[in-house]
Amino acid sequence: MALAAKLQLRQSQSLVMTPQLMQSIRLLQLTHVELERFIDDEIERNPLLERAEPQDDATSDQAQKSDAAPESAADGDWFEAETEWSAEAISDKLDSSLENLFPDDPGTSERLGPDLSAQWKSASGSGIGASSSEGFDVGDMAASAITLRQHVGEQIALAFADPAARLVAGELADGLDEAGYLRADMAEIAARLGASEAAVTKVLVTCQTFEPAGLFARDLAECLSLQLAVRDRLDPAMRALVANLELLARRDFQTLKRICGVDEEDLLDMLAEIRALDPRPGMAFSGGASDAIVADVEVRAANDGSWAVELNAETLPRVLVDNVYFARVSGHAKDQAEKDFLAECLQSANWLTRSLDQRAKTILKVASEIVRQQDAFLVHGVRHLKPLNLRTVADAIGMHESTVSRVTANKYMLTPRGVFELRYFFTASIASAGGGEAHSSEAVRDRIKQLIDEEKPVDVLSDDAIVDMLRESGVDIARRTVAKYREGMNIPSSVQRRREKRAIASAGR
Repeated sequence: MALAAKLQLRQSQSLVMTPQLMQSIRLLQLTHVELERFIDDEIERNPLLERAEPQDDATSDQAQKSDAAPESAADGDWFEAETEWSAEAISDKLDSSLENLFPDDPGTSERLGPDLSAQWKSASGSGIGASSSEGFDVGDMAASAITLRQHVGEQIALAFADPAARLVAGELADGLDEAGYLRADMAEIAARLGASEAAVTKVLVTCQTFEPAGLFARDLAECLSLQLAVRDRLDPAMRALVANLELLARRDFQTLKRICGVDEEDLLDMLAEIRALDPRPGMAFSGGASDAIVADVEVRAANDGSWAVELNAETLPRVLVDNVYFARVSGHAKDQAEKDFLAECLQSANWLTRSLDQRAKTILKVASEIVRQQDAFLVHGVRHLKPLNLRTVADAIGMHESTVSRVTANKYMLTPRGVFELRYFFTASIASAGGGEAHSSEAVRDRIKQLIDEEKPVDVLSDDAIVDMLRESGVDIARRTVAKYREGMNIPSSVQRRREKRAIASAGR
């Protein structure tokens, strides 16, 4: 068969992912912080974009911009009407003693092992102490709104008279992370300052006496040791315990008793002392704590008994297109290249304002449907959380499942029951034992936690016993699922819980 070249005409349709469409999709999944950064970059790049301050709308200059391009101005001013349409346009106003030794330390398990924080959460307790050292009032410090660097700087000025030592101390202070741990390399500091490592170490020893105790530690064991030394409790037994925290992570109490040379009662007392320490002494200072979560959506009860769903004004960027400036500079363009640049900037600016408008409406639409689906949760609590998936919401609002997935990523909702990530409301379905309505996996987790919290030391529930109790209440669940949920909540097995509760009970007698 001979090969020949020929021309053919063919007509077809295809979806082309333009840069503008890619930008709109990207905006959907950005957090409000990331969106602010993106807007700042766009304003710096595009001379036709500007932020609109609240008072800008009342100025005559703004009125001129609106008259020059009413459509573009409307695109930029969508935020003005948010309060009205947010509640109405969508669905017509929608009808231990061993517990968590360090509850504020999410990095503990990473430093010590995957099971350490879990075994500290296994029994009831009072949590960390109010202060890591006597005489240091964390409340007074927090009220002063001082940063960790400022607090340390004041103590450096008092502790070091030698300028060289003060310089080294300043470098060490710059190496502190938000928790107060020293992350800088001693050898690098010595080389950078032209000092010996011995001199740097000598300054570090002095810095480790600063308040609150535990600052400038290089790991958790050193942080605890510094605080115990201030309390005059760093005896040989306690040194051995702090040096073997990995055994505590593995719940190897027998080996700990042997290494520390203490009996069970003394070991429990030592663990109680450890629990009273602060593993992150720097977090009490302003600027050391994590940024507070700002909800993207707010839900409140309306007067008619429904739920009012509104976007949080703080998370919505106000961007306008300066058509007056465009008209002025486009008339003075020197060549076609400048005209093309201005036209591209105008097109990009208009597309951005429309994309922001669409993003806000999409978030509100998805959030409103979530509220409609989870009305029982808002009224009665987590036990009434319904099983929900992305497809259900997508079908209800006429959007693609991937769009809903992007919208719910890293977005938060403020409800009368607290602040929740939007994805919190999407849970797996667990069948009902009686063939009735399915149960949410989150509601089942809460039920498992309650059963374990209420168990008695003499009657610790096994996973099989929990399965039987759940099935009696209408939840058809397998034992391996109970074990998975229990481990996901950092709750030890029944054998471990029984051992600990008996030890606690015997120590209390």
